[in-house]
Amino acid sequence: MTADAPDRTIASRATDRPGDESPFALGLLLRRAHSRAAAVMGEALRPLGIELRHFAVLIVLVNRGPTVQRDLATATGSDKAGIMRVVDDLERKGLAVRKSVPGDRRVRAVEITPRGLELFDAAHVAAEPLADRLVAELRSGEPEKLTDLLTRFAHPSDDKA
Repeated sequence: MTADAPDRTIASRATDRPGDESPFALGLLLRRAHSRAAAVMGEALRPLGIELRHFAVLIVLVNRGPTVQRDLATATGSDKAGIMRVVDDLERKGLAVRKSVPGDRRVRAVEITPRGLELFDAAHVAAEPLADRLVAELRSGEPEKLTDLLTRFAHPSDDKA
């Protein structure tokens, strides 16, 4: 170590443990929180025969209506091959259909089916008790506060509008 080199101690290294003060701490904490939430929500979806990746596409379809696969990939953070597999799964299950886009024979839009909407609603009912379990360690008012903070963190441009 040279005289000009910063003094790096083990305590300043990213550890993924409570009290971590490294520059990676927030990202690592969010990753751990996502993993825990995804596991709990996956538990709600499993009996319905879908995974979180399927539900993410259904969310986009409910919010936006028919959506081309390219835009589904962007909205869900998936790649082209991954989104094709998810849409194939949803079609096989009768939860979504691909339809031609007027004016462009090469592009197909994905649309949720009535059965997909029923499953979407059933997923919310199934998730309710599990969502409560997810925030059971928080005190009164903290789940709402956490939701507010995460919303502002995840949608920073919405605050400036």
